[in-house]
Amino acid sequence: MNKNDKLLTIGQFAAMHGINKKTLMWYDEIGLFKPASIHPENGYRCYSYQQSSILETILLLRELDVSIREIQVFMKNRSAKKLKQLLDEKITALDLQINHLQAIRTTICTHRQNMDTLLTMDLSEISIIEKEECCLVTVDIKKDTSFETAVELITAETEKYHVGRLHEASYGSMISIDSLKKRDFDDYSKLFIEIPFLACRDGLHISPGGKYLRAFHKGDWDGLPRRYEEIFSYAGKHGLTLHGFSYEMCINENVIDRIEDYIMQIDIPIQ
Repeated sequence: MNKNDKLLTIGQFAAMHGINKKTLMWYDEIGLFKPASIHPENGYRCYSYQQSSILETILLLRELDVSIREIQVFMKNRSAKKLKQLLDEKITALDLQINHLQAIRTTICTHRQNMDTLLTMDLSEISIIEKEECCLVTVDIKKDTSFETAVELITAETEKYHVGRLHEASYGSMISIDSLKKRDFDDYSKLFIEIPFLACRDGLHISPGGKYLRAFHKGDWDGLPRRYEEIFSYAGKHGLTLHGFSYEMCINENVIDRIEDYIMQIDIPIQ
């Protein structure tokens, strides 16, 4: 007997497609996918092998989160053109979801790296590291910019770049090396947002690739000037020129309750 002519029980057909037979019964009840025949005596549903491709199409669309209503509309007037259009829409949605998941993975890896740093770091150490070029979203601030205003500015930018949750990006502050050299240690000019996979474009700040001095500061901001003096001393002894901005970012906010335990990572480009 040709396999296309052979009828399968609902249990056999469900098993062949890796689903529960109750799913097939429900699809029949709502008119989405009916059996090839129903036994006249016992009412058992039977399916033909050639129905497999139709069911697999329905299962694929369900896996892509296409609603039952959308599938019903498609199945009534299905065509290659309509299936392509439906799949194009889902591919676009999947790409967005994949990018979102990749961004979350990058953020999680950053948090894990920060925790590893916390467990192994020497807070007194100043080191030279390599960093890749990175584009940052920035907002301008002044000495008299209130905390409330800063929050509003950051919120507006995260909405602009479709950052759904705070954990999906890294945040920090920037102070120019010129201000630091003048010992104007509270002359912060920008707040920055580092968004994973953000492509460089006009209007974004470029954090240059290359060598950086990296140092850490523990405690509140009152102790930062002393740490910067230590950084200047280190740079002078090693013949290093600081330039651009100092990028400050807390690396342990999610595991502390007291400002005394606050650890700030300080990265400064060097020449």
